[in-house]
Amino acid sequence: MARYTGPKCRLCRAERAKLFLKGQRCTSAHCPMNNPSECGLPGRDPRARSRKPTDYGMMLREKQKMKRLYCMLEKQFYITFQEAARLPGKTGESLIKLLECRLDNIVFRMHYASSRAQAAQLVNHGHIFVNGKRVDIPSCRLKVGDVVTLSPKAQKMALIKDNLAELSKNGTVPWITLDVDAMKGTFNAIPQRSEVKELENINEQLVVELYSR
Repeated sequence: MARYTGPKCRLCRAERAKLFLKGQRCTSAHCPMNNPSECGLPGRDPRARSRKPTDYGMMLREKQKMKRLYCMLEKQFYITFQEAARLPGKTGESLIKLLECRLDNIVFRMHYASSRAQAAQLVNHGHIFVNGKRVDIPSCRLKVGDVVTLSPKAQKMALIKDNLAELSKNGTVPWITLDVDAMKGTFNAIPQRSEVKELENINEQLVVELYSR
């Protein structure tokens, strides 16, 4: 599986936004994005020169933010967009729904992993079961009602126990239920655009316009 293996903080700095690619580190004081002078956020050196972005530049940045947030490379993201374009309704909203149905995203939402990259690794290593069957493809798309569980080996991993401990602080999203004791989660519904809080600062319509050029 092709994946980005470079510095993750570089991606956040490029987009001037927190993409939460390194789990709990992104919410701690150690996150470089907390220093405006390093990442180009408001509050940087006023003497620094800035250029007004072009229309194409704005569309590109929105696409890059969404693609990187879900830890996908360009080809895979574009294929998902093409699938969304064939569905009825608004293409941008359909794209978000398809992304939220990915197995690696669901594993992350269930707090088995602290980031989507870590979730994809758990899936690749065969630690995830869907409806009792082992699935090792992170891009596998779940259906409403699917049940996600961990392998016996994964249930004993300190990493996963630590990740589940964060559940009491952050909780789960409304479209997922999780039984921590049984380490079993259920995908109850496909979320609506307004429910995905991470996308509050992303305009998916610009992504649609970019790929429609």
